[in-house]
Amino acid sequence: MCVRRSLVGLTFCTCYLASYLTNKYVLSVLKFTYPTLFQGWQTLIGGLLLHVSWKLGWVEINGSSRSHVLAWLPASVLFVGIIYAGSRALSRLAIPVFLTLHNVAEVIICGYQKCFRKEVNDHAKCYALFLLAAAGCLPFNDSQFDPDGYFWALIHLLCVGAYKILQKFQKPSALRGACEAAWVTVSPLLCPSGDLFSVLDFPFLYFYRFHGSCCASGFLGFFLMFSTVKLKSLLAPGQCAAWIFFAKIITAGLSILLFDAVLTSATVGW
Repeated sequence: MCVRRSLVGLTFCTCYLASYLTNKYVLSVLKFTYPTLFQGWQTLIGGLLLHVSWKLGWVEINGSSRSHVLAWLPASVLFVGIIYAGSRALSRLAIPVFLTLHNVAEVIICGYQKCFRKEVNDHAKCYALFLLAAAGCLPFNDSQFDPDGYFWALIHLLCVGAYKILQKFQKPSALRGACEAAWVTVSPLLCPSGDLFSVLDFPFLYFYRFHGSCCASGFLGFFLMFSTVKLKSLLAPGQCAAWIFFAKIITAGLSILLFDAVLTSATVGW
């Protein structure tokens, strides 16, 4: 069992690292500035993989009533917002900066618990304050400060925080299939026709690097979600948090070596 948990943890870290690096490559290096189309492509691959997984018996998909679909809708919209705003922010910010801002979603959850659940202890308060201080001071020490990048990162973390609150505190039946509903129904509707025509001018549209990276991004996104579910089902919350922390550290560290990023000592400190 210990070996199995370690393998699941390592698989999660590998998918996390590869997913972020691939998305960053497409959005920043290839400069594919059409996140709605990028999200639509990931939707298509995710939907196909979900169907294949269902056929193989890896996941269970049950028929749903209209009331269940309506219950999924808020989480589905938030999930779409997470991907869209995250793509916008990641295209403009270095991965370590993006992950630091992404962590502030935990502050939102902590605030919700404090105000409505009265479940926050002193350790959680200190943890939330450290995360908030790091993200709050980071823009003033970022030599590559990008207002648009920080704006979309703010939208992203708000969506992440709200999504996790729904995921944690609502009934499981109300959230079952929220990601699938977003993948299969909501996100394709966000692809505007203007992007569909303007993307024809994208310089790498017919290059194998672009096609391969987009396909890899879709596959990695699906397997990252699949490994996340496995990680949370096999490990205690503290152990899951440790693996997620480790995945973020190695992703942030390797991204500095692979992508152009100017990080001052103050930026690294925060």
